[in-house]
Amino acid sequence: MAEKLVWVRSDHLPTYDERKQVVTTALEAGLVDIVVRKEDAGLLKLGRFDAIIISGMDLLVDDKVVGKVIEINRPEDLKKASAWKDKVDFLLIAANDWKVIPLENLIAEFQRSKTDIIAGARTPEEAKLFAETLEVGVDGIAIEPLSPEKIKDFSDLTSGAEGKQELTAVKVSKVKPLGIGDRVCIDTCSLLKVGEGMLIGSQSNCLFLIHSESLESEYVAARPFRVNAGPVHAYVMCSDGRTKYLSEVKAGDELLAVDSAGRTRPVVVGRSKVEVRPLLLIEVETPSHPHTIILQNAETIRLCTKDGSISVTELQPGMDILVKLERGGRHFGHAIEETITER
Repeated sequence: MAEKLVWVRSDHLPTYDERKQVVTTALEAGLVDIVVRKEDAGLLKLGRFDAIIISGMDLLVDDKVVGKVIEINRPEDLKKASAWKDKVDFLLIAANDWKVIPLENLIAEFQRSKTDIIAGARTPEEAKLFAETLEVGVDGIAIEPLSPEKIKDFSDLTSGAEGKQELTAVKVSKVKPLGIGDRVCIDTCSLLKVGEGMLIGSQSNCLFLIHSESLESEYVAARPFRVNAGPVHAYVMCSDGRTKYLSEVKAGDELLAVDSAGRTRPVVVGRSKVEVRPLLLIEVETPSHPHTIILQNAETIRLCTKDGSISVTELQPGMDILVKLERGGRHFGHAIEETITER
């Protein structure tokens, strides 16, 4: 599923206690764009979040109207929605009896406008349908939980970039010691499991799955919160599907943890540590052309395989390791369909 805005609505529930519980549960799930009633100002004290205040048809942020709420119940309501095209940042579309065709019409009409379409979804099935309608889907989903505890049912929608990454086994063609350079360790605010790591690479269309330091060695204790990621020039996959240079990673950033089956979850960076270390170049063969990654030359740095992981000091040509392959390239971290050659 492509990256979507995710809002949570608390305003539709009848009691203050239910609305309060929705805000609390949303914050616990890491969701910070929350729609609240104007009279529920007390909910803003529950934690730091981006409150979207609903007042009648208006959506307000910092007392400024940024959007409108439109209910689609009959064909004439589509004209009401169309009237706000390019006049507000967001249209929150609600309906008592959702029909896909009206939504298709709105997606097509607003596709190249500055107004984002946010569709209200009561179930994960609705959210998935709206996110994929006309292939591109709506710009965002507003979760409308029937009860506070139902927010957890939307975990696939809220767990970060795409939910699962497609990984490919490729053969190592070269392992070459280099000199020294500035390499980055990423320390997260999560305990990474055995088999989990991060997608990192010297070329944005081939990211290697670098294993976390969740395994002990005879020389050093496990550091299950850490990924010894590589030199400062390399790309790393973020939880929103973009990439960053490792040199840009800092405390508070949200990156993507990935396991050898491609399952993903977002993790928050607690610290990025740059140190001068000896380096190692690893080259692999892919269907298009060779790709490389540079890592610290040390036995604790491991690459993921279908069957587990292997230390870079044991890596030999002909061995298989896991990578994520993409077509096109990246521009300011965004995937784009463009001819880009990185060697």
